[in-house]
Amino acid sequence: MKTINVGLIGFGTIGAGVAKILSENQEIIQKRLGATLRLAKIVDLDIETDRGVQVDDGVLSTSVDDILENPEIDIVIELMGGYEPARTFMLKALANNKHVVTANKALLALHGDELFGVVEEKKLSIGFEASIGGAIPIIRSIREAFVGNRIHTIEGIVNGTANYILSKMSDENCEFDVALKEAQEKGFAEADPTFDIEGIDSAHKIAVLTRIAYGTPVNFDDINVSGITNISSDDIECAREFGYRIKLLAISKFDGEAIDIRVHPAMIPISHPMASVNGVLNAIRICDDMMDENILAGHGAGALPTGSAVVGDVVEIARNILSNASDRVPASSFLNSEIKPIPLKDMSAIESEYFLRFNVLDKPGVLSKISGILGNHCISIESMIQKGRGEEGKAVSLVMMCHRSSEKNIQNALKEIEKLDVVCGKSNLIRVEK
Repeated sequence: MKTINVGLIGFGTIGAGVAKILSENQEIIQKRLGATLRLAKIVDLDIETDRGVQVDDGVLSTSVDDILENPEIDIVIELMGGYEPARTFMLKALANNKHVVTANKALLALHGDELFGVVEEKKLSIGFEASIGGAIPIIRSIREAFVGNRIHTIEGIVNGTANYILSKMSDENCEFDVALKEAQEKGFAEADPTFDIEGIDSAHKIAVLTRIAYGTPVNFDDINVSGITNISSDDIECAREFGYRIKLLAISKFDGEAIDIRVHPAMIPISHPMASVNGVLNAIRICDDMMDENILAGHGAGALPTGSAVVGDVVEIARNILSNASDRVPASSFLNSEIKPIPLKDMSAIESEYFLRFNVLDKPGVLSKISGILGNHCISIESMIQKGRGEEGKAVSLVMMCHRSSEKNIQNALKEIEKLDVVCGKSNLIRVEK
């Protein structure tokens, strides 16, 4: 039976999960693959800490050249994360005719064009299923299952940390800081959670999905991104009263001319299937011209869910090696020669329904002033709630749900409203996605 040798760069949480799966499930992998997958070398700066995984003597190393310059290694798994030296290592692996697998969505979002170009030029394979949605087979679905369909919408809950925080706030009526602290204590959030709570991680993922869904390069800096740090328990409660739940959504919509790509908190109806995707789970909704919509949901992070996706890519590439068909599926779904720039829609041009929350003094005439400004900007109010009564000089929350309007109109109205002497501080806006 043929042996295919694998090298692993990065022996952290996910790397340990990959090693565990390749070791404990070696027999079932052999039966399905028809070959032996051998984890020949693991490289990490720290090879002393016990990861709870048994590896053979001589497998651990601190020198990346033991993988990149080893002619016997066929597939290189990169799980160190970050931009550099991950990019350099992957390019060197490809230069040495090794196939690559990665879970590095940040690297793909910023340097995917370069990597995919080298993969096609060298007639090699790159697997990156684990970069988005953990165990959810979203990359494989777009590249293969939906290959004959014109995708026009992708909406996803693609960050487990943010989803855990919002779920905890919704279910236990706690504030953001409390939910974040618990997420960190349980290991669902990093000590520095910035990428997760500010939407950057979700933006990396939607950039990659946009490229493979529509066949266009995406400049990451052009994505409009906002996180969940401004979401309060009041917003959560008001959303519930209006029949919605708040989620951090990564959105990409193609109307045939331009792409609307953004990341921000959004209200979705409680009846929507994604509204019940809670905790660290992820869900991705895909709409196309043939099947209306499909929703894929599952474990979006963790050693074994993400490790399973990595191993799935390794096995797929191993099958390609066995059949001498390594470039069977284009890395980014489209042939590189067919990747064409599609303009991105300016954020001011999008249309949505809006939830608005103002802190206002409890005085007569406040509502008429605010509604008057909204009306002057062609924004109509669907419903309204005032939360409590304020003591003299104290602010109360005035909450409005507005009918469909343009982002430009709503932002211009908010700038004017925030200048009123009866409005205390900055207002809060949450878009509604139905």
